[in-house]
Amino acid sequence: MKTLTITKPDDLHLHVRNGAILKTVMPHTARQFARAIIMPNLKPPVTTVAQALAYREEILQAVPAELDFTPLMTLYLTGSTSVDEIKKAAASEYIHAFKLYPAGATTNSDSGVADIKAIFPLLATLEKYDLPLLIHGEVTDDACDIFDRERVFIDTSLADIADNFPGLRIVVEHLTTTEAVQFVQAAGANIAATITPQHLLFNRNAILAGGIRPHHYCLPIIKRESHRLTLVEAATSGNPKFFLGTDSAPHLTSLKETACGCAGCYSAHAALELYAEAFEQADALDKLEGFASFYGADFYRLPRNTGTVTLEKTAWTVPPEYGENGSTITPLKANEELRWKLND
Repeated sequence: MKTLTITKPDDLHLHVRNGAILKTVMPHTARQFARAIIMPNLKPPVTTVAQALAYREEILQAVPAELDFTPLMTLYLTGSTSVDEIKKAAASEYIHAFKLYPAGATTNSDSGVADIKAIFPLLATLEKYDLPLLIHGEVTDDACDIFDRERVFIDTSLADIADNFPGLRIVVEHLTTTEAVQFVQAAGANIAATITPQHLLFNRNAILAGGIRPHHYCLPIIKRESHRLTLVEAATSGNPKFFLGTDSAPHLTSLKETACGCAGCYSAHAALELYAEAFEQADALDKLEGFASFYGADFYRLPRNTGTVTLEKTAWTVPPEYGENGSTITPLKANEELRWKLND
């Protein structure tokens, strides 16, 4: 296969930050995706409809004029989120979900939820107004091994949420384990999941073997090869419960390459190319369109996009960095060759 044309896809899990970083990364996403679910974990977090609408305008200002892109906004769920704010979100055409971060689980999650059961009344309101709940599924107990935190969260919290709110639409974000895949497969149609390119392409050797590679470090952390193979099987299965969410998370290179580097892989520069590589390795390029363009839109009850994008089988080398004036970002696979290239 020399070219692959698919319906223009959506990124159902994306970080674009704000300020200078936003201006650097937004063109990368807008050139290949029609829409994206925007994460709300800024500083301060996006917790109100008014804040989300202001952030939406900032994002739109960073989209190149020749590109057509729609940000799908989310609100950060906290213990102090009010029922009235959920009602406002449900009434807004621009707010598409609430994001649940366990407090301390990942970047800018300090305002997250410390006690899941304490927010059950809020989850009941989300269920009532049919607003999806997007979950970063990890426990934050220091005694729990970092490679087990997703699995333990499923056992201790996620199963309880699913049982108590059977009508609540839930997206289990950035799956990394066999146990998480099995949970989503066994759950009802109201529970789906996103899978990132790094979790499809790499196992934990990519972070640790032959030296520390900070640009492969993300949360949930990349797991064993057996888990990667399960994720590839799920993503390429044609099961509509699994769809594209890059979790592209830009950090300045200076904050990644340090004694305590930030968690997050920047993949928006070549998101579709990276997914195409993973699907080609699995001999499943015919399944990429559903995963990237249909299943996520269907779950969020959005119309499927009508335009197309084309990938060409041509080698190119990922630049060493993006940005300027000392505010640079190192992309995933920097200085490495990719076999697919998006045709502009």
